[in-house]
Amino acid sequence: MSDHYFSADPAVPFERHRVEVDVWGERLTMTTGSGVFSHDGLDHGTAVLLRETQPPSGAEHVLDLGCGWGVIGLAVAATTDVRVTGVDVNERAVLLARENAAALGLTDRYEAGTPEEVLAAAAASGTTYDEIWSNPPIRIGKQALHELLLTWLPLLAPGGRAVMVVGRNLGADSLQRWLGEQGWPTMRLASAKGFRVLETRRPR
Repeated sequence: MSDHYFSADPAVPFERHRVEVDVWGERLTMTTGSGVFSHDGLDHGTAVLLRETQPPSGAEHVLDLGCGWGVIGLAVAATTDVRVTGVDVNERAVLLARENAAALGLTDRYEAGTPEEVLAAAAASGTTYDEIWSNPPIRIGKQALHELLLTWLPLLAPGGRAVMVVGRNLGADSLQRWLGEQGWPTMRLASAKGFRVLETRRPR
């Protein structure tokens, strides 16, 4: 874990390359890079998430949790009028997400930062999010994942929801149960290709 996509500053040399992704009827040309999650293109879990859902409807501000190079949040921003904030511990991923927002002409409604930056800005402004979208970093370990979710889920507005994709063999069903036990009612929206799409609601 000392040097992985969830490292703040990966040691692997930084090499960028272009990819094209088709999401919700839009073709987006984006840049990925070494040292970030799924650097060679759209990963299977995120592909399932985007294929099995529709863009947010009625939301004003969405958080892309663990944004990587920005594909989920930028897909939301490209297909709706929603304002999106991306957050990732990997500084290289944050840089790529910002570069992709600029290349797609979406900087008016997409921004990205590190957890420290985004949490500080949210605390200063009283920001809440209508929705959180995420392919969460399961491989950081159960305890770290639980801490991550219990940090960010409380930033949902009352009645807001989190939409997450989790591998079935990586503990999707036990995560669903655990979230419910913590007071975050969670249901399965879809199941495909070995992944679960979960929806977690913040009670009103």
